[in-house]
Amino acid sequence: MKNENKAVIPEYPQTGVASTCRSYEEYAAMFGLTERTIGAGPVLDVAGGGSSFVACLNAKGVPAIAADPFYAGMTEDVIAAARKEIEESSAKIAAIADSFDWSFYGSPEAHRAMREHSLELFAAHFKEDRSKYMDASLPRLPFEDDSFSLVTCSHFLFLYAESFGEAFHKEAIAELLRVLEPGGELRIYPLVSLKWEPCSFLDDVLDELKGLAIAELLPTNLPFTPVRSDVLKMVKKRL
Repeated sequence: MKNENKAVIPEYPQTGVASTCRSYEEYAAMFGLTERTIGAGPVLDVAGGGSSFVACLNAKGVPAIAADPFYAGMTEDVIAAARKEIEESSAKIAAIADSFDWSFYGSPEAHRAMREHSLELFAAHFKEDRSKYMDASLPRLPFEDDSFSLVTCSHFLFLYAESFGEAFHKEAIAELLRVLEPGGELRIYPLVSLKWEPCSFLDDVLDELKGLAIAELLPTNLPFTPVRSDVLKMVKKRL
């Protein structure tokens, strides 16, 4: 018998790919990053938008680069677009706030404040050194083989699974592994869609790429999404 009292989790209302302003603290928590994981770099963050992860890494002395088509255009236009995204995403989250786990952020207001502070750090670094922000997109990246010790991809792959499909994900992740040095780590989060559903082709993607990397699912330290998602960790094999 169907349970008609089961709560329905509303889909996140997103058109196109969002370019959010996540903080270094959010990155460390959601990916389970430590000083050992980050190491001495270099680090690549793909599809980070207006996040301050790369700015903070460089401030710590760890060489890091971000790659995202979001960085095309005039500097002030990019920063304005990031600021607009905070406005829009905050409104969307507030409308379905009861669906989220607020134990990390505390409240929608605190969530927005963290994003606004992250934008300040991103904007200052973006103005100071745009060479750290490459206008580039998957499944082709303008980097040499084996260039990075750590690659992160937040809220793009698998989140937009319905839009990009299985073939794109296989090609994109193979590309992320190409630019990763042997023994280096790729971390991707989340593994659920905007409908909060697990990706139906995750296992097929991992099976396709098992010759390139060892995959492992890890729990995230950032509770937030209505349905919990693991982090995908892939360690590039030494061939």
